[in-house]
Amino acid sequence: MPAAAPRLEVVLVAPEIPQNTGSIARTCAATGTRLHLVRPLGFSLEDRYLKRAGLDYWPHVDLLVHDDWDALLRATPDARRFLFSARAARAYTDAAFAPGDQLVFGCETRGLPREILAGREASTLLIPIFSPHVR
Repeated sequence: MPAAAPRLEVVLVAPEIPQNTGSIARTCAATGTRLHLVRPLGFSLEDRYLKRAGLDYWPHVDLLVHDDWDALLRATPDARRFLFSARAARAYTDAAFAPGDQLVFGCETRGLPREILAGREASTLLIPIFSPHVR
């Protein structure tokens, strides 16, 4: 089988809820998508905690953990990044993604910090939510 082209990459900045990160990690493992976690994390990545939570697929996740946003930028200097924010003006459906692009999401309660969003309006996207019962 020929080698697949690089896929999209997912970046979670300061994720807080281990179950949410686990669901995203499972999807990344299933699709061969690289997952970047940017500290601080709201949970431990120690093997015993993951096993106890039934997250036995973690060894199959292409995972990179970065100490902070700047460390991610240094590790992936050529990556094109799309940031997701509830305050963005452009929907994700208007973007043309390419292999190797990073899809960047903030923590569950606060989203991405303003200092990360600042000056990146052209690459900040919105996922429209049509139900008033979901945030």
